[in-house]
Amino acid sequence: MTEQTKHCPPRFSPASPAVPALPARQNVSGLLTLREKCEGCGLDYSVRRRRRWPAIFVILLSGFIVVGAALIVEVKYQPPFWLHAVLWLPLILLVTLAPLRMIKGLLISLQYHHKAAEGRFEREDKA
Repeated sequence: MTEQTKHCPPRFSPASPAVPALPARQNVSGLLTLREKCEGCGLDYSVRRRRRWPAIFVILLSGFIVVGAALIVEVKYQPPFWLHAVLWLPLILLVTLAPLRMIKGLLISLQYHHKAAEGRFEREDKA
C-alpha cells in the first residue's frame, strides 16, 4: 500500500497543517507545536517536524519589510528615535508572529507533497 492511499494527505491551511477529514486545530497542540502523529489517520509527523525553518523564513521576510520601511521613513521624514520605537515595535511583532503558523503549515504540506525524508545511504550489493 502506498503512502498516498494509506494516509489522508495534509493540506495547506492558514491556521495549521491538517488533514481534510479533521479540523485544523487537532494536529497542533500549541502555537507552533505539532503533534507526533495525526489523530485521524495516524500519519507520522516526526519526519516533517522542522522547528527552525518557519522562524527563519519569517525573520528574513519581516526583516526585509520592516528595515526597508524604517529606512524610507527615516530618509523621507527624519522622525525622532522614540517615534521609530512607537512605529516599528508593533509592526515587528505583527509581521513576525502572525504568519508563523501559516508558514509552518505550508512547509509541512510541501514536505509531504515532495515526500521529504531523512537522508539515507542506499547500498547496492553486487554479488
